[in-house]
Amino acid sequence: MNYAGIKKLDVANGPGLRVTLFVSGCTHHCKGCFNKETWDFNYGAPFTEATIEEILTELRRPQVAGLTLLGGEPLEHVNQQGLLPLLRRVKAEFPEKPLWCFTGYDFEKDVLGRMVAEWEETEEFLSYLDILVDGEFVEEKKDLNLRFKGSSNQRTIQVPESLKEGRVVLWEA
Repeated sequence: MNYAGIKKLDVANGPGLRVTLFVSGCTHHCKGCFNKETWDFNYGAPFTEATIEEILTELRRPQVAGLTLLGGEPLEHVNQQGLLPLLRRVKAEFPEKPLWCFTGYDFEKDVLGRMVAEWEETEEFLSYLDILVDGEFVEEKKDLNLRFKGSSNQRTIQVPESLKEGRVVLWEA
């Protein structure tokens, strides 16, 4: 897996100051995407143990509220595989720091309806997430007034609550 970059103090992709990891590789190719270079799975640098250590070091700072995963597409199969070692370490060391993930996939149809059945990594991946912002970016539904999402079709989902209740439970800012 490759990654495009790390923002060490991000306020745009979740509440509080966050560390944000931009992974490489996306098959959605949304019209109007703000990060087209990350569509290429080979873009950026290899995601290594040193990258994980860099992220963990930043998360140890008391002012950092949590970690956000963006892309590219974190839920592409190869990216789930590459991210799991990071997610395991983050949740073990920082269980109080929320983990957010942005995906162009639909939570019910794609993630629960297909990925969980097809890929053994998906269920474990979901177990570490606190929030999943789902849905492709739709340029015609772009709304700059939305908090932590780009278009009005996207949802901010509380993952543990949704899995427990068997229905989507939205997070309200």
